[in-house]
Amino acid sequence: MAANGNGEMAMNGKGAATARKPKGLLPSITTSDKHHDVCHDMSAPTVKAQTIDELHSLQKKKSAPTTPIKGFQSTFAALSEEERQKQQLQSISASLASLTRETGPKVVRGDPASKSQTSPRVHQQHVAEPAISASDSSLKFTHVLYNLSPAELYEQAIHYEKGSFITSTGALATLSGAKTGRAPRDKRVVKDDVTGEELWWGKGSPNIEMDEHTFMVNRERAVDYLNSLDKVFVNDQFLNWDPENRIKVRIVSARAYHSLFMHNMCIRPTPEELEDFGTPDFTIYNAGQFPCNRYTHYMTSSTSIDLNLARREMVILGTQYAGEMKKGLFSVMHYLMPKRRILSLHSGCNMGKDGDVALFFGLSGTGKTTLSTDPNRYLIGDDEHCWTETGVSNIEGGCYAKCIDLSREKEPEIWNAIKFGTVLENVVFEEHTREVDYADKSVTENTRASYPIEYIPNAKIPCVGPHPKNVILLACDAFGVLPPVSKLNLAQTMYHFISGYTALVAGTEEGVKEPRATFSACFGAAFIMMHPTKYAAMLAEKMQKHGATGWLVNTGWSGGSYGSGSRIKLAYTRKIIDAIHSGSLLKAEYKKTKVFGLEIPTEVEGVPSEILDPVNTWSNKLGYEDTLMKLAGLFKNNFETFTDHKIGKGNELTEEILAAGPNF
Repeated sequence: MAANGNGEMAMNGKGAATARKPKGLLPSITTSDKHHDVCHDMSAPTVKAQTIDELHSLQKKKSAPTTPIKGFQSTFAALSEEERQKQQLQSISASLASLTRETGPKVVRGDPASKSQTSPRVHQQHVAEPAISASDSSLKFTHVLYNLSPAELYEQAIHYEKGSFITSTGALATLSGAKTGRAPRDKRVVKDDVTGEELWWGKGSPNIEMDEHTFMVNRERAVDYLNSLDKVFVNDQFLNWDPENRIKVRIVSARAYHSLFMHNMCIRPTPEELEDFGTPDFTIYNAGQFPCNRYTHYMTSSTSIDLNLARREMVILGTQYAGEMKKGLFSVMHYLMPKRRILSLHSGCNMGKDGDVALFFGLSGTGKTTLSTDPNRYLIGDDEHCWTETGVSNIEGGCYAKCIDLSREKEPEIWNAIKFGTVLENVVFEEHTREVDYADKSVTENTRASYPIEYIPNAKIPCVGPHPKNVILLACDAFGVLPPVSKLNLAQTMYHFISGYTALVAGTEEGVKEPRATFSACFGAAFIMMHPTKYAAMLAEKMQKHGATGWLVNTGWSGGSYGSGSRIKLAYTRKIIDAIHSGSLLKAEYKKTKVFGLEIPTEVEGVPSEILDPVNTWSNKLGYEDTLMKLAGLFKNNFETFTDHKIGKGNELTEEILAAGPNF
């Protein structure tokens, strides 16, 4: 039997009708007398599944550790996968132990919303029954989402966290809640017999004390909140790329946003390293969605960020801003590393193709990120580093960049790093296209991007390098009296490192037209734990031992203060930095300035010689002298905080350092 039109029909020997498919038409459909009235699509093989759930289960497969570690033999290598997971869960349960129970909660791996994870029988037996009275939280299981991948965390954030979206470039846009920045006035450190002697307390110190009892009250509040949840996110990661001085950290949090943020910012372990992770060296309990009790002693608001160095724990209550975790761990490193004779630094760091390393110190607006992210040099890190006996190492595994007014032209490396896996905090985007408007400050001016350091094309992996040759202190001097570049001796380097000077232009404040000086000890006063002289002495010792040269580079104004002069061109500053890297600036001729006693070069290739001495650029010489004396007075007043401080024996400031400041 034939059919007119686009196809033909024929009878086979068994009486079944078959369709002969003309070229370019749909797949053929056949019927068989064995299955009457049933049509089968024979154009492709069928899947090996009987149900939709079974089909979905075929999408995912478990991955086995494949990354080799040379010379490494895991303690748990002989354990089965089930035993290994059991030990991990026992460790996590111990981390979440409450004061009112001798053991931690019952924990099980997996998302409670997943059908495949509904039965907790595999990991139920490892936790003993509560030692005191039973409670609701002790009767339930807490599901642990352990070291999830970015893709898994995207799914969790978008499904469960309001305000989470995928932007047009693939980044995860999220909100940090009411707090869009750090809360330094709500940060507390437990003061005990040890920390009372070792840490910096009193005037000028960022360390605000609390007692052990109050910390444990807040810890209990945070742990109880986390244990009340159906699921928590747990990250086991590392700090410090130097394998000899690596710190194991555990972050327990309630939001996928926080887990992905720390996945990016800390060093990501290999599967083999996770097998032997064991007990962490430091633990963060991020219960930021839950407030602290304002009636608790030492509390001044519903927010509290608490550090207990003896217990090696950090508790976060009342703020969801992820930067608190990053900077909290940095404070911990500022305590742990100097005790090992390792200098912790709030700096950028890059390396030339010949292995020459430079450190960049600078406060906001000085150009630290711009100048340290050099396309002609390898990036070791943009913010936190250690200087050990073998060289420098990055503390982190990622970058945390400001996004306000970000453009492809100004910051191409950061722009291109904002892709899948990147966390975008508090940005505004177009509702339909999801294109981010980086100029929009509707939520906050402190918009940020967190991404793995390997998203920067010229990042050096692993993030380590030899001893630095140059230590560059950046200042945006809006008074216009500091030279574009000065060579510093050791005492001057210590003085200006302790001072941590830059100037802020208060253009947003009505009626304020003059620049305002700001000082931040060691260019990161909010994060240091010990007295600034401790870090400065270590810096001078290392610079002297390894032959590093100190430089003070002004990226601010010339020819007058802000409002009358003009900002030093970035092209000139880059030429100065290039001359420092190449070593040519060491060979230049120098002369000394008045008051500050700075050594300034008479010539730098590519830079007009007349701007190298700021007095030459001022038409009003008397105005220059007055402004110079004003800034010198501000330096003097700021340094009075440090002149009579003493740590232990022999660590007081020397007369040599005091003499390195401005001389009236």
